[in-house]
Amino acid sequence: MKLFQCQHCGQPLFFENVRCESCGRSLGYLPGQEILTALEPEGEALRALAEPAGRYRYCDNAQYGVCNWLVPAGGDVYCVACRHNRTIPNLSQPRNQEHWRRIEIAKHRLFYSLTRLHLPLTTRTEDPDGLGFDFLADDDSPVPVITGHASGLITINLAEADDAERERRRSQMGEPYRTLLGHFRHEIAHYFWDRLVADTPGHAVFRTIFGDERTDYVAALNRHYAEGPPADWPEHFITAYATAHPWEDFAETWAHYFHMVDTLETAGAFGLHARPKLPRKTTDLSIRINFDPYRAPLNRLVDAWLPLTFAVNSINRSMGLQDLYPFILAPAVIVKLNFVHERIHAAHGGDTGTDLRAMVASLKRKVGSPDPS
Repeated sequence: MKLFQCQHCGQPLFFENVRCESCGRSLGYLPGQEILTALEPEGEALRALAEPAGRYRYCDNAQYGVCNWLVPAGGDVYCVACRHNRTIPNLSQPRNQEHWRRIEIAKHRLFYSLTRLHLPLTTRTEDPDGLGFDFLADDDSPVPVITGHASGLITINLAEADDAERERRRSQMGEPYRTLLGHFRHEIAHYFWDRLVADTPGHAVFRTIFGDERTDYVAALNRHYAEGPPADWPEHFITAYATAHPWEDFAETWAHYFHMVDTLETAGAFGLHARPKLPRKTTDLSIRINFDPYRAPLNRLVDAWLPLTFAVNSINRSMGLQDLYPFILAPAVIVKLNFVHERIHAAHGGDTGTDLRAMVASLKRKVGSPDPS
């Protein structure tokens, strides 16, 4: 993600800020301009210091403390992210509003990436199979709430916003990584598989790389949970769950692509660069992120990603923490990431050219993420 700064006083800002802690001005995000702006009231509207010609108001969900995005005054009442919500939690229940706030923080970060990549977004009002979200609690549902995707509708169990409960589920499932943002990036992949892969010229290529998605999905999942992944899964998949079915392999790979571009943009925004002091230069672990990851070819992402993750994992281990990046990018996974990269950029006519042979050769010369065990 980009870095943001108050246009009035220069204070650095977080994406979720609604008030500048230095000068006290209200803040809002303009998705069209991809900027967090300081605001000044002007009648019943707001003037954005970053875009003074327009007049804006907050998304209606700002009243619940869950959104800081702006909409044009006199236009839609909900922002580009919130207009996709179909069901919000029962706010009469204790803690539901705080859990919803955490969910919306993750969802808005997802939409930051979706809009940066210019991916097509359609609401369920515009299309019955358009993108929608149900945020549900088990206490308010006659059946257990399962986080997942079906025909454009993404359901998130509110329990995932509880840090202790989410960690319990992560441990129970034997997962190295489980976050709200990860859930959103995974589930949105199923939505975009239907739009960017199914019945397109890339569909046959998908089956060559990921496998035939016509394999019985329920039986495949049951087999995965009963037998676990194959022993050699790290050589072919980004996660153990990706082995369950080609659809899940695609979703895990798609989510990983989003992890990469967003993290690299943040690292680049901070000017992070490294030149490890090693006595023997057997591998190149230097890094300088002087490009836009949302527009760069995949080989540039991979070349920067491996040294960056090696560095941050080393820092985490120095603090006695788990690896920030508990994954390994095998050559077969790079091929899958390249498919995702091409499908995303083809959606808006972007350049997708990548020399896979050169990229894999470069990968073999570098040090991948250490084995988290």
